[in-house]
This record gives sequence, structure tokens and C-alpha cells, in this order.
Amino acid sequence: MRLLRSTDLALRVLMRLAVAGDSTPTTREVAADMDVPYTHAAKVVAELQHLEMLDARRGRGGGLTLTEAGRTASVGALVRTFEGDGDVVDCEGASPCPLHSACRLRGALRRAQEAFFASLDPLTVGDMVAAPTGPLLLGISSRP
Repeated sequence: MRLLRSTDLALRVLMRLAVAGDSTPTTREVAADMDVPYTHAAKVVAELQHLEMLDARRGRGGGLTLTEAGRTASVGALVRTFEGDGDVVDCEGASPCPLHSACRLRGALRRAQEAFFASLDPLTVGDMVAAPTGPLLLGISSRP
């Protein structure tokens, strides 16, 4: 299974903020740290703010801070939220699969997808920044 770019970035933004300490990096700084376009980072930050995973303040002294909900959020739940609940394969799209009525593959892939999510459920954003990841994240910061 391959994650959407926005899912990957959402997890990395939360992890970056989890090690920020008292600093409040801006969306632009986080985008630079993650080497992604600012516009993409801004969309992900807006969604994370809507989900109450982070606080974003504009203007002087503003920036991004991780909320407690963001720190303790289940990685599996976050991935489900960003990925949606669709199937791994599109059996009913513009060209419906002729095997649809008797296919066992769709169910097997759904079970595999749920096993993937379930393996991420017990992990929190805080867990993801334990050493050696946390110190590495601090090292890539564009801030002095």
C-alpha cells in the first residue's frame, strides 16, 4: 500500500512539531524542513488544524504548535482520516471489473488494508519521535 503525499506530509509535520519544544515554526519553515512545496504544506496544515491536531497562529509571534490531541493521536486513525475509507482497488469505476460479482481479491485486499491500519493504531505521534527519529528531526530544522 502506498500512502498519499498528503498523508505522508501530515505525519511528518506532526512529528516535526512534536520535537519543536518551545519554538513555533511557521508553515513555510516546516515546508522548507520537509523539502515540500509551501502550498502543499499549507493545505495539510489547514486540515490538521481543522482536525485539532495543531494550532496555527498568524502574524508576529505566530507559528505552529502541536496540540495534546496531536501528540497522542493514533497514527492508524490519522492515516485512515487522510487516506479515506476507499478500497485499495477500484472495482466499480469507469470500467467495472467483470469479476466483481464473484471476486475474492477485493475482500482479501480489504482485509490486508485493515491489517495495515490496525498495525498503526497503537502507535502515537509521540511514539514516532522517540530516538533516533526525534534528534534527527531536530537536526533538519531550518531554524538556528
